[in-house]
Amino acid sequence: MKSHARRNQPVRQTSPSRLRTLTFAVIVVMVLGTAGYLLVSAFSSKTPAPAANTIDISASMGGFNTNEIRVKVGQPITVRLTSQDNSHHTDGGGQHQWAVDEFGASVIAPPLGNNSVTFTPDKVGTYTFYCDICCGGRANPTMQGTLIVEA
Repeated sequence: MKSHARRNQPVRQTSPSRLRTLTFAVIVVMVLGTAGYLLVSAFSSKTPAPAANTIDISASMGGFNTNEIRVKVGQPITVRLTSQDNSHHTDGGGQHQWAVDEFGASVIAPPLGNNSVTFTPDKVGTYTFYCDICCGGRANPTMQGTLIVEA
């Protein structure tokens, strides 16, 4: 019969320092893996292409970047509002609004961010759009403009 030399050898114990090193290595791999995943997902998120009737508007403490918008009656439009101001602005906290009362359309963009609203203008005419969050609200001529709905 063959003898097994391993049976007679003492069982080797893992030293505490080796266990600490192994634990540390596992934690490092987990942290780096999570960081890599978050970085890849943050930089690879794709912004969807704007719809055919998307109107980009930016607003800052100085007002809207445009004071006139022309659209066709009965065609849905999406207004994508971007706030150029950060949250440190004391008037409105960097938020801005784009609203047209006659169509029930209102959107608020967060500081240095954007948001959108989609609506369908159903009657021809000239309407006022405005921001009523900051900068003097509707009374400020730079925080309002004209939405022209054409046939």
